[in-house]
Amino acid sequence: MIYNIRKVFTILSVMVLGGVLVYNCEPEPDSLGEQLFLNGAAEGVESSYDLIAYNLKNNDTIRTDAFKLLNLISSSSTSATAVLGAFDENQFGKQKASYFTQVRLANYSPDFGTNAVVDSVVLVLKPSYRIDSLIATTTDENYVYQDGGIDANGNIGTNIDAKKVVNTYPITKFGKTKKKLTLEVHEVKEFMNGYNDYVYSDKNFETYSALLGSKEIKGGNVSAVTITKDSDNSQITSSSSPGIRIQLSPALFQSKILDKKGQPELSDASNFTRHFRGLKVSVAEDDGYLFQFAPNDMELIMYYKNDLAVTGAPPKRPQTKYEFAVKSTNMHSAYYEYKRLGARIHDYAFGNKETGDQKLYAQGMGGNSIGIKFKEEEINELKKLYQDEKAAIISAKIRIYTDEVEWDTPYPKPGAQDFTIVQGNKKIVNGQVKETTEFTTDFTSLGATFISVRAYNTDTKRAYYDFTVTRSLKDIVESADTYKEYKDKYFKIDLAQFLPSASTSIAGYSYTSRAFSMGRTVFVGSDSSNKDKIQLLVTHGTKK
Repeated sequence: MIYNIRKVFTILSVMVLGGVLVYNCEPEPDSLGEQLFLNGAAEGVESSYDLIAYNLKNNDTIRTDAFKLLNLISSSSTSATAVLGAFDENQFGKQKASYFTQVRLANYSPDFGTNAVVDSVVLVLKPSYRIDSLIATTTDENYVYQDGGIDANGNIGTNIDAKKVVNTYPITKFGKTKKKLTLEVHEVKEFMNGYNDYVYSDKNFETYSALLGSKEIKGGNVSAVTITKDSDNSQITSSSSPGIRIQLSPALFQSKILDKKGQPELSDASNFTRHFRGLKVSVAEDDGYLFQFAPNDMELIMYYKNDLAVTGAPPKRPQTKYEFAVKSTNMHSAYYEYKRLGARIHDYAFGNKETGDQKLYAQGMGGNSIGIKFKEEEINELKKLYQDEKAAIISAKIRIYTDEVEWDTPYPKPGAQDFTIVQGNKKIVNGQVKETTEFTTDFTSLGATFISVRAYNTDTKRAYYDFTVTRSLKDIVESADTYKEYKDKYFKIDLAQFLPSASTSIAGYSYTSRAFSMGRTVFVGSDSSNKDKIQLLVTHGTKK
């Protein structure tokens, strides 16, 4: 029996809002009705319909240049994200992430002084970490800080009595979090092109074989260090956020930088980026975990000494700090390597758009998306119901379950905020048929505050997610469109988030975090034998 929608709305439409009586005798079932049903304020008849769900292959490739990684549409540096690490498991296979960055001088034709010699060079990465999970605090009350500079009295290398405090936090990781991971840094041999050039994740710029530096991430943790003077409690140094410090070869920077003083290589950006072409950061291991870091917070610091002339005495050699530009003004890119031989994804991810795939392997960073299409016979049934019995659609949602057998893992399941859904179609553009995507009509009709995804039971093996597609379904069912008009329409779901712009909460349908989204999950697809098969759930009622 189909619920009488008139009765529902007669009750619901008598409302007092701020003392004003609002009443509508026979409202059309629309976004108001949808929100009421979604929030449990009313009831209706819910029926289920089959869908065609398939793996939408992206060829393990995605655009990963500065525009995508640094989110240049946003004024916030917190939106800039890249990934490092390696993770191998039997469902998706191996995924390995490396990072490239150009290096620029802070100022060109720099003067490093007389007899300049590099003491040390350090590359600092700032990974995402769990700020609410402080592991340990260690304090050294008898720490002696060695200042390599020159003080007011002309003394060099002054020892300062101080206190050192180290706070240690766990890095936010995805994968086998207890595994060892070692970062490695190499010099790039190949010119990395320009700041505005497109780069895709399968581009592995050639590097020199010599290792510039390496660092084991102990315990998968990261530390922040604060040093304060005993004399007045003022800070000598403080990490604004925890960082991983990788010591690099002083010899390279001596020959590439200090020994080139006054030469054309250091005269401008064009010459310098061809002289010193950049750095590659990668991991030595093939299995462990993935983690994110902020490219705009990277630091490359060179410490060196030079002669300081002193009247009537031998020259003194204070230590000087020089910081290179490795942030948003440079060309950046990510390289993702996949090896899926023997992985279960090959047994299910066929991309069958006719009857669907039994399992859906969704993965960020160039992995599969999920494609979903309405079945012609199911749409015909809904059209007949609407035309013959005036059964209007009040809400419609796609329900998708995680596979409790194939994805029975300790890895975290995605939350509602970790999905994007857009509408795809084929349209004629400049006389040619092209595949296009855009926001769903539910989003465009209800705005950015509309909640398109809801997540349930994400702490269990059998999590499920509801994607609201009410308006999108109504546009087909309540129109005169035939199968020919809607057969190319589909939904595309990704494990990613929509990104903000400098002025809006969502920049656009194509601006997402998919280029650096570490997540992966196996879902149940169009498997008629599985109780958790993907379905379209429609709530409807009649108007008389």
